[in-house]
Amino acid sequence: MINLEFLITLLIVVLIPGTGVIYTVSTGIVQGRAASIYASLGCTAGIVPHLAATILGLAAVMHTSALAFQVLKYAGVAYLFYVAYATWRDKSAFSVDGTAKPADKSSIVIKAFLLNILNPKLTIFFLAFLPQFVEPGASQPLLQLLTLSAVFMAMTFAVFVLYGFVAHAFRRHVVESSSVQRWLRYGFTAAFAGLGAKLAASEK
Repeated sequence: MINLEFLITLLIVVLIPGTGVIYTVSTGIVQGRAASIYASLGCTAGIVPHLAATILGLAAVMHTSALAFQVLKYAGVAYLFYVAYATWRDKSAFSVDGTAKPADKSSIVIKAFLLNILNPKLTIFFLAFLPQFVEPGASQPLLQLLTLSAVFMAMTFAVFVLYGFVAHAFRRHVVESSSVQRWLRYGFTAAFAGLGAKLAASEK
């Protein structure tokens, strides 16, 4: 069940930059280490419904229901474009002069949670990924799925926190330049918009 192959595959999957990573990194740069932990917590919590859907078999329903998939997909697309617009519009977000008001902890968690829960491809991914590591003929396959899910969540949280801490170090040492702040804002805006466009163009 939990073997070296599973852990290596899981690490590769978690390390690949996606919506959650980009949000955690941007939060670490803007708000600091503590905020990046809350972003990581929200992103990790956002995969719980997808894991639950996989375990309960709801992912199979979504996989066969074009309407359910499309509704959730376009809700995610709309939210990603909203985040891109908000990032582009907030010109003080990457300021390091201390005048920017820190984001509320709960709002960071909720925003991160929504970014992941509104991505239907996560449910399809877990449906294809987790069952591969359940031992054939296992007497308690549900327990194995729950264990695999717990390990996935723990590694996701740990890696995202690491991303956030690295981003905060980057902020302290590099983001003293207003031009760098401006290009970071443009870069994260483009990243969120690009992820939204990618999700919009995706199929099951």
